[in-house]
Amino acid sequence: MSTVDDVRALLTGPGGPFEVVETDEVDGHPMKVYKDRFADLRTVATFGPAHGDKEFLVHGDRRITFADFTELSNATSAGLAAAGVRPGDRVAVLSQNNPEWCITFWATVNLGAVLVGLNGWWNEDEIVYGLEDSGAKVLVADRKRFERVADRVEGIDTLERVHLVDADPAAYAGTKLHRFDELTTTPHDGFPTVPIAEDDPAVIFYTSGTTGRPKGAISTHRNMVANLQNTIFLLTLGAMTTPAGPGDDGDDTADDDDTAGGGSGRSGGQPVSLFTSPLFHVSGCHSGLVVGMMAGMKMVMIDGRFTPEAAFELIERERVMIWATVPTMIWRACEHPDRHTYDTSSVISVSFGGSPSADELQRRIRETFPNVKATTNAYGLTESSSVATTLTGADSLRKPDSVGLPVPVVDVAVAGPDGTHLGTGATGEVLLRGPIIMPGYWNKPEATASTVIDGWLHTGDVGHLDDEGYLFITDRAKDMLIRGGENVYCVEIENRLVEHPDIADAAVVGVPHPELGEEVKAVIEVAPDVELSDAAVREWVAATLASFKVPAYVERWDGKLPRNASGKLLKNVIRGEGHVSFAETM
Repeated sequence: MSTVDDVRALLTGPGGPFEVVETDEVDGHPMKVYKDRFADLRTVATFGPAHGDKEFLVHGDRRITFADFTELSNATSAGLAAAGVRPGDRVAVLSQNNPEWCITFWATVNLGAVLVGLNGWWNEDEIVYGLEDSGAKVLVADRKRFERVADRVEGIDTLERVHLVDADPAAYAGTKLHRFDELTTTPHDGFPTVPIAEDDPAVIFYTSGTTGRPKGAISTHRNMVANLQNTIFLLTLGAMTTPAGPGDDGDDTADDDDTAGGGSGRSGGQPVSLFTSPLFHVSGCHSGLVVGMMAGMKMVMIDGRFTPEAAFELIERERVMIWATVPTMIWRACEHPDRHTYDTSSVISVSFGGSPSADELQRRIRETFPNVKATTNAYGLTESSSVATTLTGADSLRKPDSVGLPVPVVDVAVAGPDGTHLGTGATGEVLLRGPIIMPGYWNKPEATASTVIDGWLHTGDVGHLDDEGYLFITDRAKDMLIRGGENVYCVEIENRLVEHPDIADAAVVGVPHPELGEEVKAVIEVAPDVELSDAAVREWVAATLASFKVPAYVERWDGKLPRNASGKLLKNVIRGEGHVSFAETM
């Protein structure tokens, strides 16, 4: 068998199916792109009818084929257009993962409009901010999340219509409310025909900012298509380089069983994926939904809140082969006491992102899913439209602390404080360049200018490259922690804490957690002669911020919180890590 490097070169070299060329026509800076690439996401959607009567989405008792999905999404495009949605207009979705989320996405981007994915865990103020900041004309929402803002939507001037997925509009006051199925009542076989350019915005997904307000990162059609083709490349590379395992002798009768629990397994060669990543994340939308459409995957969705039991039941019933999700969900599944009572033999691939890989997590994955051939750890950001580097195959065991090699059209560099690119082994800020990098933040030119410089995305992550080009993330320059795959920016919580009349100063740091990765810890300086309970601190934060940002731990600091001469909190001192260097006090 050829080496991975040989196969990679064959695939991306001249004449290869993933031939990479360099151009400066995208943003005026050198950039690697695929020579042959799809023009836009609507081109990807046209693969749907080719998959015909194969099942695309499984959600509860609902089974939607590719053919039916295409008809529903085209009808919704027509419905949105009839409601006044034009290319460039924003359509927001606030919902748990469900078929309506998926339908709205494809209906919107095929129309040349912009899908705004609102975080389903946001509270009232955050949701209203997202709707107002994006200027969304239409909102699609499920009942549970809509009720957080039911009394606010009438006051949002730019919002013209709200379509409810699972609730009766008559149950609420207001003139903007409609049923979701009003958009799908008129069957429509044809795709929209409005022109779409590669650099037209396709989605806006919000990422927390150090200023305390979320920023809407734009992904263009170019960005999302590049991520799709990167993913297809990785799947192709894996198929060509992964050694054969048990059952790969051409007599895999178990995988061809159409009768077990109503699932189709790999019947007809169709891959089956457990779809648990939130659709308002790039991992769920860009690397899940879009890839599933192109690859003809059956996407099996949990109906309601994630639980390990629900995941195992679906894996067993639907003969799931692929599970790509956040580490938190994998940890919960691999630690569940009843995990061995379920048949997980169909799972051959587990992928995760949001935190560095760990030896113990990989060991537990293989213990829980005995037929897994490869685990994949992916590194990327909302601003990079999902995956920038991946660690998979034998490398997962050889370099478990790395986040892997860049995908073919992405360049990785490490820079010092002055922006100079550093050499092998030197630690600095991680920079990314390529067609996956966002054009900017929605309506925030200053934030964009300080984040994307000369074509390079300044990630705020600190790391180094080894002599083989593998990236290692060692710290975060941005004051951020990652809880269960969610980016939590400390400054946002600190700003809320110090608004409390009894809190004189505050710092937020991360505390390691075996399942969530990190938990939020607030270290507070309480005003003199004041008693303030932990519960009161949590209630104060919860009043304006999402629940995952509420501190799990509250510590009271004796005296003034340590800051350097410029006023920056000395987080290493607060964490109890070593002494304060001279440089930190300058």
